[in-house]
Amino acid sequence: MTYQKTIKEIQNQLQTGSFTNEEWQQFVKDERKGVQTLIQSYQKKQEKKRQLQKQFEQMRVYEKSLYKKGKCFVAGIDEVGRGPLAGPVVACACILPKDFYLEGLNDSKKLSESQRNEFFEIIRKEAITYGTGIVDNQTIDRINIYQATKLAMKKAVTELSSTPDYLLIDAVELKDFPIPQTSLTKGDQLSISIAAASILAKVTRDRLMKKIHQEYPDYGFSSNAGYGTPQHLKALKQLGPSPYHRLTFAPVKDYVK
Repeated sequence: MTYQKTIKEIQNQLQTGSFTNEEWQQFVKDERKGVQTLIQSYQKKQEKKRQLQKQFEQMRVYEKSLYKKGKCFVAGIDEVGRGPLAGPVVACACILPKDFYLEGLNDSKKLSESQRNEFFEIIRKEAITYGTGIVDNQTIDRINIYQATKLAMKKAVTELSSTPDYLLIDAVELKDFPIPQTSLTKGDQLSISIAAASILAKVTRDRLMKKIHQEYPDYGFSSNAGYGTPQHLKALKQLGPSPYHRLTFAPVKDYVK
């Protein structure tokens, strides 16, 4: 008599992927409802995995093309914080190894906070090098947000321990920077290097805003990251701007005494 595995045993094998083709055929033929539910769940997860692998390969197109041209250190650059009413603009530059793989890597805005934090640690650990550029609200007011964004990006590149031989930049051109580059609209969805940089920048800035929140909790910086939410605007109207607000931004400038 052939031994029939328990549903729990089959579940463990599917979770670990430790089964042969012959065993898989047996699982598929198993008519128990619990086994068929496990099979369907496994197939959905495998399809999702294939989709993420395909997406990752599509996001490696620019990097692979540059590697073929002899570019070894391709830096992705992205910024976070152009739109908020308070806090700095933060840019990160990141050079990934050629064999880097991170399933689910995408534009930081499309990831949950827990995913971003998890990916943040992986990217920092596995990147060849990464750099961060931070430009405060006072400088933003002085030179404008567009120039401040470019300044933050340049600072991030200078923080890299290896000089990049090519830059992939999200939606900005650094024309006066002496490194070959390509500016990509929605680059954090088109390039793994830019996507990695966007995650580094997003997590870094969010953590900075949480620290600022401890100083000025009324504005809700820990949850709104400086963006103009109803709570933030209400506090701004009642209390006026904090030292971290961008005084040249509307509606902040309306409350400057």
